[in-house]
Amino acid sequence: MRVKENMATVAKPAITDTIKNYYQLTKPGILFGNAVNALAGFALASKGVNLSLFLLMILGLSCVIGSACVFNNYIDREIDGKMTRTQNRPFVRGVVSVKGALFFAGLLGTAGILILSLFVNPLSATIAATGFGVYVAVYSFSKHHSKHATLIGSIAGSVPPVVGYCAVTNTLDIGALLLFLLITFWQMPHFYAIAVYRMKEYKAASIPVLPVRSGLFATKVQMLLYIIAYTVTAAMFTLLGYTGLIFMFASMVLGIIWFALGLHGLVVENQTKWGRKMFIYSLVVVMLTCLLIVF
Repeated sequence: MRVKENMATVAKPAITDTIKNYYQLTKPGILFGNAVNALAGFALASKGVNLSLFLLMILGLSCVIGSACVFNNYIDREIDGKMTRTQNRPFVRGVVSVKGALFFAGLLGTAGILILSLFVNPLSATIAATGFGVYVAVYSFSKHHSKHATLIGSIAGSVPPVVGYCAVTNTLDIGALLLFLLITFWQMPHFYAIAVYRMKEYKAASIPVLPVRSGLFATKVQMLLYIIAYTVTAAMFTLLGYTGLIFMFASMVLGIIWFALGLHGLVVENQTKWGRKMFIYSLVVVMLTCLLIVF
């Protein structure tokens, strides 16, 4: 009797549960992180506050990113059940229908592109659509077969600050390029850190991330190289006149600490603990860097 009651609950969830499940499909953490990155790009290009433009940009971009995340959830629904960190996603729990989720994704994506095209500018819409295509059509499938999928995902993940920047400038220039490189270089050690401390799960799901394919030492060396590239790119914002000396000094300090923590990984014994520390610090780095650009 209790089993039948539970089945009925799953079959006919409450409206609030349904909304929550569909909201979870959009990966709220990713939405928030990308909104912060887009804010940094918008602020870098702005000489004044245009709140309506900013809100429309964030709304349109968030719809596009949310759509991409729903499609990604659908594509990954089989392997998500094999990993601890993704076992509670809606598709794995069977609390959303495939047709309903795909319709939701299509609706979000269409709305996002229309908002960016009509109320921001066509360039921002084009850039967002390109990022969507790379994430859904290339990254979501390549992650199952190639250790280089992390770079592809990082390229797609570097689109939001560029959209924010181009919402103001309506042009692609050196500032947009620096934002793109900054977030690309940040994402690589960030995602490699996740792969290190979640390596057993990636092995279980047969996902060929770099630590699984090439080993921990090669992964750590690449992380150090990307941290250097991130720090140098951050300095270029000041050297090219986009930010002040305070930004360059703060970003250098953040970069040096990050590099030192990465260097310590070459001799550390507890790989899982170190990988998690690198992951957490990478979040600190990007949040502080974006806030420094804004303020």
